[in-house]
Amino acid sequence: MKDQKIVVPGGAGLVGQNLVACLKLNGYTDIVVIDKHQTNLEILKQVHPEITTHFADLSVSGDWIKLFESASTVVMLQAQIGGNVYKQFIDNNVASTRLIIEEIIRNKISNVVHISSSVVESLAEDFYTETKTEQEKLVLGSGISCPILRPTLMFGWFDRKHFGWLSRFMRQVPVFPVPGNGQYLRQPLYVGDFCNVILSCIENDITPGIYNISGHEKIDYIDIIKSIKTVLCARTLILPIPISVFRGLLSIWAMFDKNPPFTTKQLEALIIKEEFEVTDWPGIFGVKCTPFLEAINDTFNHPTYSKVTLEF
Repeated sequence: MKDQKIVVPGGAGLVGQNLVACLKLNGYTDIVVIDKHQTNLEILKQVHPEITTHFADLSVSGDWIKLFESASTVVMLQAQIGGNVYKQFIDNNVASTRLIIEEIIRNKISNVVHISSSVVESLAEDFYTETKTEQEKLVLGSGISCPILRPTLMFGWFDRKHFGWLSRFMRQVPVFPVPGNGQYLRQPLYVGDFCNVILSCIENDITPGIYNISGHEKIDYIDIIKSIKTVLCARTLILPIPISVFRGLLSIWAMFDKNPPFTTKQLEALIIKEEFEVTDWPGIFGVKCTPFLEAINDTFNHPTYSKVTLEF
């Protein structure tokens, strides 16, 4: 049923922009995206003018709830990822989820996919981890039977944070500082693969439950930086500096930027030593796991989507 109505709250960010491209490629035409980031919503509309977009704050009830009427599928993507204001995390990760759950139940929408995060099993202590954990608990306690996906750090087209910010910063500076020795194990997940997992949940009878979707390749942070430099053909010098100095630089940055791309709390999360479960999600969902170097090259060299930059 390619004409089914698919509603994607919080769909103007990294995953949502990629998911819309994935859904269109697979023949879906009735796609509705609701988001409070007006600039990125407008970018989405420019790239995909035929879809429905609606600007709204999902943490406050409003006209946006009408868009859930007659929907067959809801993919819950609403999330606050970065920033230093606790209330923003509560509003966008918790309050919005309560209202969306109400609409799913009220409209008896049975095909639901919730996008959680691997941070719910993380040792990190920050606003994002706390509120994403609370968000997942709300979904589990709602009575909605659905797949709950816990992706690790993602990268790909439309990445305004994470690798996208790293690449933009790398293009602008002669020296790229790395905290400590940079040997902090990451399991980055290509968002193109993750969107295929979501598509599989939409189209197939996936058993409800929690699924850890981690990158299959374990890579040190500094090697990620080096890979990005290689793909970009950048000339910047990669320079490891003491963690204390790096932390101080972030603190100074935060004084002049109310929404910094990288915070001291995110630094603490970066340097924590932890690994996430590697599951056979390619087999479970019937999708491909793209090799890291192939994915990183496509991220920054795709003829169309690599040129689209979202607002931070």
